[in-house]
Parts: sequence; structure tokens; C-alpha cells
Amino acid sequence: MSWFTGITQVLLVLALLAAAHVPLGTYMARVFLSEKDARVESVLYRLTGVDSSSEQRWRTYFLSVLGFTAVSLVVLFGLLRLQHLLPLSNGHPAVPVDQAVNTAVSFATNTNWQSYAGETTMGFLAQMAGLAVQNFVSAAVGIAVAVALIRGLMRSTSLFIGNFWVDLTRATLRILLPISMIFAIIYIGLGVIDNLTPDQVVHTVTGGAQSTQTIPGGPDASQEVIKHLGTNGGGFFNANSAHPLSAPSALVNLANVFLILLIPSALPRTFGIMVGSRKHGWAILAAMATFFVLSLAAVIALETTTATPASQAAGAAMEGRETRFGIIPSAFFAVATTLTSTGAIDSAHSSYSGLGGAVLMLNMMIGEIAPGGVGSGLYGMLIVAIIAVFVCGLMVGRTPEFLGKRIGRTEITLASTFILVSPALALIGTAVATLWPGTLDSVLNTTSAIQSGGNVTDPSTQTATGLNPHALSEILYAFTSAANNNGSAFAGLDADTPFFNIALATGMLLGRLVPIGAVLALAGALAEQTPAEASPGTLPTHRPLFVGVVVGIGFVISALTFLPVLALGPINEGLM
Repeated sequence: MSWFTGITQVLLVLALLAAAHVPLGTYMARVFLSEKDARVESVLYRLTGVDSSSEQRWRTYFLSVLGFTAVSLVVLFGLLRLQHLLPLSNGHPAVPVDQAVNTAVSFATNTNWQSYAGETTMGFLAQMAGLAVQNFVSAAVGIAVAVALIRGLMRSTSLFIGNFWVDLTRATLRILLPISMIFAIIYIGLGVIDNLTPDQVVHTVTGGAQSTQTIPGGPDASQEVIKHLGTNGGGFFNANSAHPLSAPSALVNLANVFLILLIPSALPRTFGIMVGSRKHGWAILAAMATFFVLSLAAVIALETTTATPASQAAGAAMEGRETRFGIIPSAFFAVATTLTSTGAIDSAHSSYSGLGGAVLMLNMMIGEIAPGGVGSGLYGMLIVAIIAVFVCGLMVGRTPEFLGKRIGRTEITLASTFILVSPALALIGTAVATLWPGTLDSVLNTTSAIQSGGNVTDPSTQTATGLNPHALSEILYAFTSAANNNGSAFAGLDADTPFFNIALATGMLLGRLVPIGAVLALAGALAEQTPAEASPGTLPTHRPLFVGVVVGIGFVISALTFLPVLALGPINEGLM
């Protein structure tokens, strides 16, 4: 694929996102500002005993999130353990306990990390009634939390930040479900399978008794859409979004990227409308776009550099890429999926260059805020903006303010808690995994290569950790992905072991719920304040200078936290 074709495809998707930004962002603002319930919503509220006219304090809102997540975990775990007794299991046995725990946590936390191959592990009912349902509601939880934080910024002297059950219902029924239904029909028309046909064994053209191939079936299109739209990730098939039945053409591949970025890129517009300052929405979007463009340019440049005979012969670093898509669209997909909380992949991230892989990891390490996951990207970026306001306030000696709300001790403590949780989980998890007995056998290379400190035929790959750089990168990527609720992997790691299943499940659960708790507590603290009038000394938080500060703060926080371990892993590998 030529540079012109690849860049044209990228620009086409970005143009479509720009066209959808205003109408979708405005629509979502109306959804959450409306005081009227749809008829189907009223029926659901009556059946569940929800009073849609009442609102919740932040603690009650958070307890609702915890309760909903707990019920989701129990139901999904039970479905996976009992799938062999249920219809449409396709003969698959019950999912092992540790893997069922990992999968239930993964899908309930919008992570969609998979330590299994979908077509050989999950029956159709588990995929539809279990995983696909969680794709909807876990994404809706992220949107609800983002909206709660927006209410904290837009309200004054209030004890309430909304009603979780109403926000969850509206996000699901008014936003996620309609778009998914439309695109599922489009995907079926483009050749993505969606049926209840069991696997079929066919004879290939080579002939002979052994010349057979298994053609899988299943309701894929309906799940493929929401896995991208809800920035969930995962895959109906083990090959994920590179599978020809899930992504039969380059057009579907581009549509996947469009869906991944659609809602997160429109939410800044929703934010601007709800707080009554659209220019602040544009500022948040500009910061997100700056991160995205820098990351995309870096990955494309690194992956199109022909430094080896193999890559020179292919014209680019094509190992682990789908030839139907090409190097630039694959890089575009990889950047989109790691800058959002989407674990879907259309190429093997483990096959990227050392420095290219480092950029993909850094995308997750900055908190996936450009534009980030559905809901989680917006509230993550708002946290970075609040920290930037605080830093600027310290520099000029004035009380930090954001949208008229003072950023004092309570607010900055909660914001700091938010940004420290995921790095702590990723780094501690990586450290424990490298020392845990037997876990190194799960890494990319053979045991002998790992124990020798690298490639057994190349002593130059040895490091002080006893791991070669790529093996360390495998583990670091896994825990970074889990802690940030991303779900993608370097793919050379055998994560289907009791240690990794439980350790990564712990990282996913804490990486989701602790930051949400901090965000909701911050929303409550901000809602209680009386807005301060802007003065001549108030820092404008909607101008290019502030956008630059936000971007700088986002990079600095990640660089200071992760640079040492990145230097041991992907940077070391890239400089060899």
C-alpha cells in the first residue's frame, strides 16, 4: 500500500469524525439534560423500582456503580461456568474457574482482556447474553461517570450529581443501542458474518482425507459493532479484528476505527454544552487531538522505517500485519485502540518495532485520554486539566480555578489519587510477575532464553533483570493494559495461567473502580462549591496556551512514572 493510499484512508476517517462531532455531541448533551423519560425507560424504571426523578449523592452513585458491577460479575461468571448446560454452547465445556473469573472481571470493567480463543472457548449464548451485554452496559457506566463529573462542574451548592440508573439506561438505550443497530446492519451488508451456524468442516481444493478446514460461524457482526463503539475490544475470534470473517475488507477495518473514536471524540462537545461553555469543549478536544496526532505520526514513522532486509524487501515492517490493510491503516488502528480503552487489534502489537511498541504502551500509560474510552477518556482528560490548573496556580501564586470551581486540597488529592492508581497497579504487577515462580515460562521466548537473560545466541540482549527486553515488554504491556482497562496484548504472553488470570483480573477491577470512586468523589466536592467569579488574574482555561500546558502535563506525568521501566524494555529493544 502506498503512502498516499494509507494517508488518504486516515484523513477520510478523521473527516467523518469531524462531521459527526457536532451533531452527535449535541445529541448526547440533550440526552442527559432532558428531564423526560422515554416510554420504554419508564417501563424499566417501574419494573426495577427506580425513581427517575430523584438524584443521588456521590457516595450513593458510587455504591450503585459497585452494586451493578458486582451483579454483572456474578451473572457473567455463572453463565461461563454453566455454559455446557445451556443451549447454543456448541459443545464447549465450562470455562475453567480462574479463566471465568478473569473474563467476568474483564468484560464487566470494559477491559475485554481475553486469555482464551473465542471460537474454541465460548458458545453462542455466552457470547450474546454474556459478553455482548457487558459490552453495552460497561460502556454505559463509563459515560454515566463522565456525565456525573460534568454535573459536578456545572452545579453549585448542590449535594447531588445525578441518578446512576437513569444515566446508565439513557446511555444504553438512547446512544449505544441505536448506533449499534444501524452499524450491525451495515456490517452484515459488508460481509461480516452474523448467524447461529455451528462450525463447519469443509474439504479444501487440494483434496485428500486430511485436506479439511473448519469454517466457524456465529453472531459476530452484532458484537463487532459494540466492541468498537463502546471501546470494549476483545474478539469473537482469536484473530480479533484481523479475522477475515470479522473484517472482510479494508473498508470494514476503517469503519472499526471510526466507531472506536466516534463517541469519545464527540463527548467534549457534550461537555461544552452541558457546562455552558463550548469553547472549553473545543479546548479539551484540541488537547486530545494533539496527543493523537503526535502518537500517530510517531508510530507511522517508526513502522515505515526499513531498517532490516526483511522490512526493506516488504517495503515496511509487515511482520504481524494484515496485508489486506497495510502498514499505515494498521498503525492507525493500533494508535486508536491504545489511545482509547479498546482492546481490539488488527495487527500483532508484539511485532511492532521496539520504539513503536513503546509508543503504543505510552498511549495507555498517559491514561488513554486522546480521546480515551467511552466516558473514561473525557473524565481522564478533565482530571489532567484540573492538575494543569493546579500546577499553573502554584506557578503564578493564585488560587487554582477551573470553570469557576476552586481546586483546593480535597480536589487535588482526589485528582492525584486518580492518576496514581493505574501506574501503581501496572508497575507493581509487572514487578511481582517477573519474580513469581513459574510465570516467566509464559513469556514470548523459550524458558532457556529467558533464564539466560535474553537470546541464548546473543549475549547482547541480556539485561540486569534476567529478562530480555522484549520479554519484559510482554509483561509490562499486559499489566499496563489491565490497569488501564484497555485489553489489548503483545500476544507473545501465555496469560492463561492461574497467576496471570487472577493477577490481571485484580488489576482490571482495581484499575476500573478505584479511579471511578475518585472521579465521583471529586464530582461531589465540586458540586458543593459556590462558583467564583473570574478575575483579571484567573487563568483562561480555553486558550491554546492552556491546551499546551495540559498536553505537557499529561506527557510529563507519564514520562516521570514509566520512563525507567520503558528504558529497560521497549526502548532498550528499539536501540539495540
